[in-house]
Amino acid sequence: MSAQRKAQDKTMELLLWRHAEATEADTGQPDQERRLTARGEKQARQIASWLREHHQKRLRILVSPAQRCQQTAHALALPFDVEPSIGTSAAAADLLAAAGWPPGSGSHDNAVLLIGHQPTLGRLAALLLSGQEADWAIKKGALWWFSIRIREGETQTVLKAVVGP
Repeated sequence: MSAQRKAQDKTMELLLWRHAEATEADTGQPDQERRLTARGEKQARQIASWLREHHQKRLRILVSPAQRCQQTAHALALPFDVEPSIGTSAAAADLLAAAGWPPGSGSHDNAVLLIGHQPTLGRLAALLLSGQEADWAIKKGALWWFSIRIREGETQTVLKAVVGP
């Protein structure tokens, strides 16, 4: 492959991490304030450990404002940004915009981790792999890792890993 062609290729890692198990919604408690259960904290630590071991690139980490998502992110012990546009009412398109997808759309990051919610994460996974949104389930605490590249103007998406706690 020529150096010029390599320069034209653009690769991006997009990781989707659903927050770990959280307390049930309680009457009077705002959904944004739900916290992880003890089991959820353990799930978050397990996935964070796996991620630190397997992902060596620098990650830009964007997290929903919901407390349970921020607690999940804290398990990774890396800096992150709270991103309101990927909150509980986000659409798949909101997540793509926050991540700077497609590659070359203004984002200079080659690895983005989004920590958010169902059903949006599942819909985004379906969109990335099938070309259309569908109600796919991503289990609590699970991580889906996509490698996305544009080669000669064609987008290619590969599911590199699905890791559950």
